[in-house]
Amino acid sequence: MEFTTERLTIRPFKSFDLQDVFKIYSNDETCKYLLHTKWTRETMQESFDKKLKNSSLTKDTGLSLAVVNRKNVIGDLSVWYTGMKDTVEIGYSFSAETSGKGYATEAVSHLVRKLFEEFEVHRIQATLDARNSASQKLCERIGMRKEAHFTQDFWSKGEWTDSIVYGMLVSDLEN
Repeated sequence: MEFTTERLTIRPFKSFDLQDVFKIYSNDETCKYLLHTKWTRETMQESFDKKLKNSSLTKDTGLSLAVVNRKNVIGDLSVWYTGMKDTVEIGYSFSAETSGKGYATEAVSHLVRKLFEEFEVHRIQATLDARNSASQKLCERIGMRKEAHFTQDFWSKGEWTDSIVYGMLVSDLEN
């Protein structure tokens, strides 16, 4: 999958993206609500290689996409099938420097449209750490609805955390 928006190119990762992606995932604040800890110089290549391998979405493999502004990777989009018929989950991370500029909304909203139109998925969902208010706002901006709030359901980084699930159907897209 590869596409462009008004300001962005969204494409599979390439080997020369490593340093840009390391810049995103070596930031404490960016990784605060993610399932993994921040990347280190020792772990970055192994972590990045997983993104390189995820270059197409199938029932068995997830998809990792670079969000490129000009020539720099500023974000990471992930998609995987959940195991429920025609249902995918999405995830996203963006560099701290791009916060508040609308890049995440632009990239994720176009991704959602592509998934409904080209992959004909029935449902798209996102599961978030409930403390991640920026991610909640993004889900709501692109038309997802909050469907569940689970209390202390996930053990992450040494503590019980709450999870929130957002979801949408093709009928939820604003035309």
